[in-house]
Amino acid sequence: MAATERFDLDISPERAWLATLAAAVVALTAGAAALPRLVWDRFLWHYFWGPVFADAQGARCAVMTDSGPELLFRETRCSAARNAGSIVAEPGYTLVSEAGYAITLVFFLIGVLYLLRYLEVGESLDLFFALTPFMFFGGALRVVEDANNAALEAGVENLLSYPANTLIISPVIYFTVFAVTLAALVVGVALDRREVVESYHRFVFGVGAVALLATTGFLFWFVPTQIAPEIPGVGFYPLMTIVTLVLAAVLAVIIYAGAERYAPVINEGTGRAGLVVLFGHAVDGVANVLSADWLDYIGVPVEYGSKHPINRIIVDITQSVQPEWLSTAIGTSWPFLAVKLVAATAVIYVFDRRIFEESPRYAVLLLIAILAVGLGPGSRDMLRATFGI
Repeated sequence: MAATERFDLDISPERAWLATLAAAVVALTAGAAALPRLVWDRFLWHYFWGPVFADAQGARCAVMTDSGPELLFRETRCSAARNAGSIVAEPGYTLVSEAGYAITLVFFLIGVLYLLRYLEVGESLDLFFALTPFMFFGGALRVVEDANNAALEAGVENLLSYPANTLIISPVIYFTVFAVTLAALVVGVALDRREVVESYHRFVFGVGAVALLATTGFLFWFVPTQIAPEIPGVGFYPLMTIVTLVLAAVLAVIIYAGAERYAPVINEGTGRAGLVVLFGHAVDGVANVLSADWLDYIGVPVEYGSKHPINRIIVDITQSVQPEWLSTAIGTSWPFLAVKLVAATAVIYVFDRRIFEESPRYAVLLLIAILAVGLGPGSRDMLRATFGI
């Protein structure tokens, strides 16, 4: 027997994925145990868990000390700690954390792809449309955490305390929504095959719709009645949601219809799913622009800042090259909306018929992920400004 035959390991892609996951967990755990200051303090805690830890308790930042993490609630103390060379974690994202989450997203998408193959589902765009309510649900659930923090600051009894509230804090919330979505899909497929439900697509869509209605219904009760009386500015500003959804829909339809007329090859692969992708990313772009530059005009007495470094970079570049008079007139965040729309259009162009014919499950799954990274954060920004929290 040749040497190559003796060492030929016949391992399936699914087992290879599981082995890679196990190896990564073991490597990070062993590294954190062997080199805690380097692997845990300066990498895992600094870029990934520390921001969640601070955000979950309403702190401006968290500082890693010899005795463990310390929460700081004033920006001046956070700045002093940074200047002193301490390891400081702030709520939000960094380029390092966003790169890490992107890699994690791609890895788990591959795992979901293997699961869809095992279940023998996900070959049509019906699954894409069925999962759309979960994108809104994820954004609304994130606003529940914003409301939870606002209640804590106002002295109102909050719903969840640390560590339970970390389940609905970004980015952990994505894993929470993923678990709920996956459970709905698995149960729906099982019920479909037992002929309990007519279609697992409709079942999954229904679960997502119910989850969304329950979450937004809670916000409509909790924020105006429990928090608004205690915090100035908190309330209900429906114009934010109306303007965001209407403007996003108009932009998406214009781009989609324009492509249909002048460059139909763009929509050829995705069809109406491409329109949904455009709408989802338009919601994200419009909500960001309104939150940054136009809240005064739609009556929301609150100021917001972006947690995403890419958005901040775009705004900084715009401020440096755009005349001051123009910035005063139209703001400095509008290029983010343009970038989102151009990127979304490019994405649906890439998804041609060949991709769906050669790898339908992969194409559908990737399209779902692309919609999620736009519609999820966008709906959260929209609803947060709608309630002024």
